[in-house]
Amino acid sequence: MEILNYNEDHRRFRRRLRAFLEKEVEPQGDQWRAEGIFPKRIWKKMGQGGFLCPAVSPEYGGLGGDFLYSVIVSEELTRIRQNGLVANLHSDIVVPYIESYATEALKKKYLPGCVSGDIVTAIAMTEPDAGSDLAGMNTSAMEDGDEVILDGSKIFISNGIIADLVIVAAKDAGVEDPYQAISLYLLEDGTPGFKRGKKLEKMGLHSQDTAELYFTDCRIPKKNRLGEKGAGFLMLMEKLQQERLVCALMAVPAAEYIVEWTTQYCKKTAISGKPLSKNQATQFALVEMATEVKLGRTFVERLVLEHIAGNNVVIETSMAKYWTTDLVKKVADRCLDLIGDYGMLEECPIASAFRDVRVMSIFAGTNEIMKGIVAKFMGL
Repeated sequence: MEILNYNEDHRRFRRRLRAFLEKEVEPQGDQWRAEGIFPKRIWKKMGQGGFLCPAVSPEYGGLGGDFLYSVIVSEELTRIRQNGLVANLHSDIVVPYIESYATEALKKKYLPGCVSGDIVTAIAMTEPDAGSDLAGMNTSAMEDGDEVILDGSKIFISNGIIADLVIVAAKDAGVEDPYQAISLYLLEDGTPGFKRGKKLEKMGLHSQDTAELYFTDCRIPKKNRLGEKGAGFLMLMEKLQQERLVCALMAVPAAEYIVEWTTQYCKKTAISGKPLSKNQATQFALVEMATEVKLGRTFVERLVLEHIAGNNVVIETSMAKYWTTDLVKKVADRCLDLIGDYGMLEECPIASAFRDVRVMSIFAGTNEIMKGIVAKFMGL
């Protein structure tokens, strides 16, 4: 039963992307995980192939495609277990802020580079003492003539080391209401007063760089503000539907990969002369997981259609985000049980998958926050 109707352009795009990833990315995966960072030259090759920011208008160099292109990118990157190349973060979470809220001058300045891969983006919201509480952030923005002075720090910023352009959320000085004080600013690499901290060593996602960022008397042009002053909180809320849908789109194919790999392993691995897959307990576990993953894909694909249609599915995407990311953690854990001793070896792909998926329930708002959002709309 096909829910998403891919046309020939979509299918051609998938074939080109798969061939590119198999040639340029997959063979180097282990090396980049060991080095702890994904090389920028691959970002540029992704851009040259037309695989970054496919939704951006041709006016700025993009394909002008629909959200199905983003679904394809997410699935194909997951298929080769390349979590370091966070193309969806760049293309579907960060760049849409520029598309939606930047002035025409800023769009012309930055969007072509985002599409080509010459500009890698990041978004800086989380702070050491604020976490998911945006209203509690301390990074400040003080106007000084035609400039804005940023002071503060951010932490756990994906692409923090390699980013050429960072969207920084900061509180405008002198505004008491925290929800009306947040503005978003575009900050270029190399700006005086902008420093990157150390690359953070994580339990998973080893080829994806995560860093601390510091701003000390960091002056940027006032014209680099996105939208109106104080509208940052509303902008962030408006973009959360797509961000959380992207999370679900990462979780579902990851769960599918884990179940499929484990199923094949159980078919070819024998204990006491009989394949593991002939054990009834193993069969039941695999069937249960395959069923839940199928349910997750069906739910998420329906939401993709609703999202493409422009419908408000904030509640449903919050449900999907928490349910699918909890599911992929559960699947990874259960599959390691089925695999047994081999699952403890680094050469087993489910070992790294187990570590990689653990953070999915945390980013883009923890799953507890997702449940709180749904509960509020249920009138609880």
